[in-house]
Amino acid sequence: MPQVEIAIGGRTFEVACQDGEENFLHSAAAMLDTEAAHLAEQIGRLPESRMLLMAGLMLADKTAGLEDRVRALEAEAGEARAQIEALKSQPAPEPLRVEVPVVPSHVTDALAEIAARAEALADQIDAK
Repeated sequence: MPQVEIAIGGRTFEVACQDGEENFLHSAAAMLDTEAAHLAEQIGRLPESRMLLMAGLMLADKTAGLEDRVRALEAEAGEARAQIEALKSQPAPEPLRVEVPVVPSHVTDALAEIAARAEALADQIDAK
């Protein structure tokens, strides 16, 4: 079982941990050290046990807040999943029939005549 040296609140501690968990222990110690530093800034020097207790309580408070947030987000995600499943279980909507108006033949004939006249005028201009 490895012995890991960690620093919290300017004090060094030697702690045993399972093989492979050294990085997790260093990470947890860094979090605790951050809280201890905040305490030292606000209150000043505290006895070791009091500092560790207060820093641990501050982390526990943050953890409780995060757990509440996780529960709320899980509930929100559950509601969203339920809505998705409800939408998936509904039958597909009936396709909409879209009617496209038909251009009357006299309009297309008039447009064709205008196009023919424009081409004739263009040919006359090119000839000059």
